[in-house]
Amino acid sequence: MRKVVSQFGDGPLQQKLTTGDLHFLSDAYVTHGGNETGPTPHEYLGAALAACTSMTLKMYSTRKSMNLENAIVTVDIERVDDVEILIRDIQLQGNLSAEEKERLIEIANKCPIHKALAGDIQIKTQLVN
Repeated sequence: MRKVVSQFGDGPLQQKLTTGDLHFLSDAYVTHGGNETGPTPHEYLGAALAACTSMTLKMYSTRKSMNLENAIVTVDIERVDDVEILIRDIQLQGNLSAEEKERLIEIANKCPIHKALAGDIQIKTQLVN
């Protein structure tokens, strides 16, 4: 996996992010002191789960020759009593049987980001100079 690098951007909270040759921004809402020039870190977290879920469903349905035309995945994040609750809605489009839909939901729960977020996570922080 390519490393993701974040450094100060323009404005009070904007961050310039890079991974490999890709460049993108993150920022905070105006109400939180930012300028809303990019998704918030929480929105990127939701995007990671949504993209991974949809990719996993596409790979699986292709391998199994299912008639999945599209998987639209929407993720919202709520915070309740210091607990992040990720609410994932999955819309499956295509000529699919009830059994295929049920199996695809099982597969959605096996996407790597879902497994990472639902499992134990360790963050190792080190100062480098």
